[in-house]
Amino acid sequence: MKTIWKKELQSYFYTPVGYVFIGVFLLISSVMFFVAVLQQHSGDLPSFIGEMSYLWMLLCPVLTMRLLAEERQKGTEQLLLTSPVSLGGIVLGKYLAAVTVLMIMTAMTGLYAVTVAIYGTIFPAELLVSYTGFILQGCAFAALDLFMSGCAATPVTAAVMAFGANFLFWILDLLAGQIHVEAIEKAIVFLSLYRRNEPFLMGQLSFAGIIYDLCFIAAFLALTVYRLNSRRYRKAR
Repeated sequence: MKTIWKKELQSYFYTPVGYVFIGVFLLISSVMFFVAVLQQHSGDLPSFIGEMSYLWMLLCPVLTMRLLAEERQKGTEQLLLTSPVSLGGIVLGKYLAAVTVLMIMTAMTGLYAVTVAIYGTIFPAELLVSYTGFILQGCAFAALDLFMSGCAATPVTAAVMAFGANFLFWILDLLAGQIHVEAIEKAIVFLSLYRRNEPFLMGQLSFAGIIYDLCFIAAFLALTVYRLNSRRYRKAR
């Protein structure tokens, strides 16, 4: 697993993917920071982090699109599936590489907090809780989008599928208040990655939210392993 993680992490920075992801995220979030915080003379960083979390929906497909789909496109998938590393180790190694890039980028956004601290007041505990929800949400989207990469034949297809899945979660969240069937509305609220993040943005460390995000991640990583295993079984027949 460590070998897979190291290889994938290096590939992010041997190709433009890692730089594009970090650069685009920082560019957009910097514009958002200027408009929402600096221009408004506001120190409300949790609200800003909540707005910034919508970027996961747009950019996580770029981060994960090539992890599995590129192996299939290049014809190296069979070598990967028959390697000594277990399928679980392969999936986890690739996932952790994406999460490492995600964490590097998140650490860079700490400059926003430093800027506010210089000119105003921040509350470290509240900020830490907000970032906890922000990171967990990003990791959840990364797991979902990695599964889409495992289902796709090319990186471009993987990106489109991942964006579609992310967008569906967002749309369902918006529709929750418009659906007047109580059972369906409760199911949507329960599954929503955005609703689960709301307590963190209010400074509340939600253990239910943490457990849900971790279960969401584990479920999609397990589905990815199952997808690869079924494809290996078909190729072996």
